[in-house]
Amino acid sequence: MILSSMKKNGFILTAFALATTGSVALVQTFTAPEIAKQEQRHLMRVLTQVIPQAQYDNELYLDCTVSSAPELGPNGPHVIYRARLQDTPVALLVQHITPRGYSGNIDILSAVYNNGEIAGVRVTRHEETPGLGDKVELAKSDWITRFSGTVVTQEKDPAFNVQKDGGQFDQFTGATITPRAVVQSVNAAAWYARSNFDTLFAAPNHCQEAIDE
Repeated sequence: MILSSMKKNGFILTAFALATTGSVALVQTFTAPEIAKQEQRHLMRVLTQVIPQAQYDNELYLDCTVSSAPELGPNGPHVIYRARLQDTPVALLVQHITPRGYSGNIDILSAVYNNGEIAGVRVTRHEETPGLGDKVELAKSDWITRFSGTVVTQEKDPAFNVQKDGGQFDQFTGATITPRAVVQSVNAAAWYARSNFDTLFAAPNHCQEAIDE
């Protein structure tokens, strides 16, 4: 009697697990396209935030290459979008990651001209502490806009540090680790873009290849 009851309960639990798994898979299947569209819309908003639209005339999300350069952080390859005006290279929009955030990885997008000048920077994903480290996010403060117009002149530019370390960027009260990580990552990514500007523009277009597939 007990054995029969155990078998019955086992069948019920198995059936429930299968039904639950199937439901989750079904939901994911139907929501995946909409999630992809939302991510693309978010990407387009961020791309247009880091460089003035008057400075390029190509579709940024259709023109990119990829790189696994260590300067761009872990989890590569990283996507690098290319801004052009009448087919002339204007700027590289580099996706990079710093693993040195207080709460983990911080994903960043930096737009860089060929002379190392930074057009704009945005943090696209982070898990920093609300009210402290999350000030790197534009919705929380304007701190991230202070990169615009600055110029990276060397691989480890002394100006690209927080003020506590002798640099030009403010740190946050009670949260120096987060801004320090972002500033140093932007320095590394911008120097990489400046040093490899022509090569990255001459590389194959991976975005167009992905669409063609």
